[in-house]
Amino acid sequence: MSQIREFTKGIWDENPTFRLVLGMCPPLAITTAAVNGIGMGLSTTFVLVFSNIVISLLRNVIPDKVRLPAYIVVIASFVTIVDLTMNGFFHPIHKVLGIFIPLIVVNCIILGRAEAFANKNPVLASTLDGLGMGLGFTLALVLVGSIREALGNGTIFGVSLFGQGFVPMLIMILPPGAFITLGLLLGLMNKIEQRRAARAS
Repeated sequence: MSQIREFTKGIWDENPTFRLVLGMCPPLAITTAAVNGIGMGLSTTFVLVFSNIVISLLRNVIPDKVRLPAYIVVIASFVTIVDLTMNGFFHPIHKVLGIFIPLIVVNCIILGRAEAFANKNPVLASTLDGLGMGLGFTLALVLVGSIREALGNGTIFGVSLFGQGFVPMLIMILPPGAFITLGLLLGLMNKIEQRRAARAS
């Protein structure tokens, strides 16, 4: 049961974007389209899972004095793998995401999970934690990207939703649209949590 909890907590209860409010640059910067959210989310998930595994394996070997630099070296290694792989095999999405792929190195979700979880838990739990947090982050990016793309372009994943007569809301594909969408979604999640707490009490 605890293993299921480790996996599912990142999707809702401890969602990095909507509950912990961590790693906010990608949700605000690259979510002009849903496909961008998938590319960034899966890249971050890969780095999160494998860095958690390695850090969990080495948690009794890495001295406390060099703990954070060691984590950054591990994370940067996996980010390099993602960056080169995407550039080689998925060049169009790599070109769109640009500098945000290398910036995964300093994403506080990954460093936070390394410090708060992988450093203190065995490999299986750390893997499930990384996978759940990564999928929660991916879902948040895709949700924000889908709303912005639908209202800003009238499409989702490039498929037209509203036909020829649709007048796009230009603000939704501009930076203010990201703040508006994210704020409304955060408010909605808080409202849902308040109702859940009220029912529980």
